[in-house]
Amino acid sequence: MEKDKRKLTEKEIKRKDCFEKLSSKMQQKGYKRKNIIIDTQQAKYSGPILMLPFMAFVFWIYNNVNGFDLDRISWGFAVAAPLLIVFLIVLHELIHGITWGLFAKNHFQSIDFGIIWSSITPYCTCSEPLRKWQYLLGIAMPTFVLGGGVMAVAVMTNQLLLFFLAEYMILSGGGDFLIILKSMLYYTDKQERVYCDHPYECGFVIFEK
Repeated sequence: MEKDKRKLTEKEIKRKDCFEKLSSKMQQKGYKRKNIIIDTQQAKYSGPILMLPFMAFVFWIYNNVNGFDLDRISWGFAVAAPLLIVFLIVLHELIHGITWGLFAKNHFQSIDFGIIWSSITPYCTCSEPLRKWQYLLGIAMPTFVLGGGVMAVAVMTNQLLLFFLAEYMILSGGGDFLIILKSMLYYTDKQERVYCDHPYECGFVIFEK
């Protein structure tokens, strides 16, 4: 999502302007700004690799409880899977927004949804600074719900379709978990810090003092 590789949309330009005003106010209060940006080209490979242990764990659980009966795969299965994936991708972004919106002072007025048409990638962003745990919970929640939650239902009901959907949603959380990893690897001795989505890059901004 680097700005030198693509032209910013009108929504992104508006968010950028609002963010610069926010950044100026935070700096006047003594906060320093730290940008944590993820290389989107690198994330295409490192994100899925990061999620492989989780996917292997889900596979191990399902196989040990139910086993795999591939004869249950039907044409109905093949048709339903891509349609459900599209629905779950949209739901993934909604869960980001709902979680952040519950914590933000302006609630859902601070949440924005959109699509990066160059890569046909939907996104959700929060324009309001949040505490670290609030921000990271919003990042992780879609994978917890649509990966872990659907996996639990798949195991209990022995539904192979749900198992594949759970695996896909865990895989699609790779970018989110890269952000979590970046935040965990970032060290600071500052006592006060808040986290905010970057207005147009893939990543986030830390205001600290």
